[in-house]
Amino acid sequence: MSDNPGKPENTGRRQFMRTASMATAGIAASLTSGIQPSQASPVNAPASCNTTVGDNHRMLGKLKVSPIGLGCMSMSSGSYNPPRTAKEMVPVIRGAFERGVTFFDTAEVYGPFTNETIVGEALQPIRDKVVLASKMGFKFDENGQRAGRDARPESIRKAVDGMLKRLRTDYIDLLYLHRVDPNVPVEDVAGTVAELVKEGKVRHFGLSEVSPATLRKAHEEFTVTAVQSEYSIMERSVENQVLATCEELGVGFVPWGSVSRGFLADKFNEYSRFSDDSRFASVPYFTPEAMVKNRELLDMIRQRAVERNMSPAQFAIAWLLSVKPFIVPIPGTTKLHHLEEDIGAIHTRFSDSEMADFRRQFSGIELVGMRPDDAALTDK
Repeated sequence: MSDNPGKPENTGRRQFMRTASMATAGIAASLTSGIQPSQASPVNAPASCNTTVGDNHRMLGKLKVSPIGLGCMSMSSGSYNPPRTAKEMVPVIRGAFERGVTFFDTAEVYGPFTNETIVGEALQPIRDKVVLASKMGFKFDENGQRAGRDARPESIRKAVDGMLKRLRTDYIDLLYLHRVDPNVPVEDVAGTVAELVKEGKVRHFGLSEVSPATLRKAHEEFTVTAVQSEYSIMERSVENQVLATCEELGVGFVPWGSVSRGFLADKFNEYSRFSDDSRFASVPYFTPEAMVKNRELLDMIRQRAVERNMSPAQFAIAWLLSVKPFIVPIPGTTKLHHLEEDIGAIHTRFSDSEMADFRRQFSGIELVGMRPDDAALTDK
């Protein structure tokens, strides 16, 4: 990725972190100054300065996790930035744990395989203190590259055995079906995972990017603990029946893309340009035209965030946490200072009246590059 050097750089997030760092001494002297708690919030400190999770937690079904997790995909997949080394990323993952994050998300397809290797190395010394989620459901060619979907029972078993070796563990806390295989009934997938649970190799079952109908079918066969899909202030298609179905069934919801791949972190603008091999180049809301149009929402978020002494990224994560108590975002990062910023969001809750006010303002903004509402009713 490279920005046009002839245009102004978008430094909102970096400027916020510099300002927050300089203000830390004053904040420490008066923790109740600055951001004021929302009506329904027990906030005692500005979101920008509290960089530990503390005693906060949430429940995904019966699985207890930190209020936010760490999405590890960008550390090694090469999708959104050059792959990092284990030497670079192990300290970030362990740093997350030291700050109270106990929920870590990876997948065999990230890399492929290299992401699980890094996560496994990082978490091995603290394995019994964390919740480890990974995903299966793809097949790979002789070169180890993704080659379609494969959720046959024998393939799931083979995938799990490989995961356990790479993750340096004898069980996976939360095993997701990464994408639905149209050739395998989801009930068969659920039944296979149920067997793996009995064998002790897996503890909980999850689904990724599924419709409400598929969720119900799987849940009838074996309890689904969590659904993972893209969800943010910008991308809200799962509000069409998916979240309601999760709430009805007692299933947790894990949003990826909580800051819309960095857009809601004020990381990009219409002058940003991406190389052809960057995944950003294929994201509909990252075209220059879409970013010009969608900046109206970002400007609104900026204003709301400033009123609460928050960064735009913190506001976006706090909004998700305020939607439902069973939602656990997994923002991804390769930098500890960004992780600390994200953690700061968990100490703010917006009241129902505030959320309603936000939505009234959102509804007047036409976004470009988002999924249509009915996209939530089909498997991805």
